[in-house]
Amino acid sequence: MRILLIGYGKMGKTIEQIALQKGHQIAGIVDIQNRSSLAVYNSSNTDVAIEFTHPESAPGNISYCLQNQIPVVSGSTGWMDQFASIKEMCEQNNGSFFYASNYSVGVNLFFHFNEYIAAKMQAYPEFNVEIKEVHHTQKVDKPSGTAITTAEGLLKNYPGKNKWVSDAAAPQPQELNIVSERLADVVGIHTVKYTSAHDTIELTHNAHSRIGFAEGAVMAAEWLPGKKGIYGMKDLLNL
Repeated sequence: MRILLIGYGKMGKTIEQIALQKGHQIAGIVDIQNRSSLAVYNSSNTDVAIEFTHPESAPGNISYCLQNQIPVVSGSTGWMDQFASIKEMCEQNNGSFFYASNYSVGVNLFFHFNEYIAAKMQAYPEFNVEIKEVHHTQKVDKPSGTAITTAEGLLKNYPGKNKWVSDAAAPQPQELNIVSERLADVVGIHTVKYTSAHDTIELTHNAHSRIGFAEGAVMAAEWLPGKKGIYGMKDLLNL
């Protein structure tokens, strides 16, 4: 399979290693230094694109792929305010788009378990819930896309909370606070914490390396071609 890598930071390089190990070809690499070369790629020379860039460039990259019939797998976060227009473009072009804020199999099981626990914990209002995320200092967006996905899953299943807020000093009772921290050499830690006057319950996912994320992205790239529409990790993992 011919894979176009859009974005060649730490994740892009790890994805390249995994893809080559699995016998795939790298059709090309597009990064900030050569972004204009994206125009070279289309469905005749590319089977699928994997896009990990920044919030300001992701929508344009995804749009290009959809308009040129390149199935695209994206893990860029921080651009969800434009998701509706990308969805519309995907439909108009009969395109193939796979999006996840996090491609780790473990993280997506974490999302699944979080929703289950939230549905159970709503019966115990003496516990207050909070999310904390810790990432490396190069992480641009805050809170992380993974933390936002975690919050959205919790809010769907916990009626006592109706919106999430970021780093609130004194969140209102109906608000779900997401606390963000940036430390050197942290791949990603996400914790959902329920606290009462007497005890604490925590569900944590701690990523030890980027390999799990890269393997999930390559799995999605292998799975997507031939399908039409918008998909995510729940579809891939049948959760």
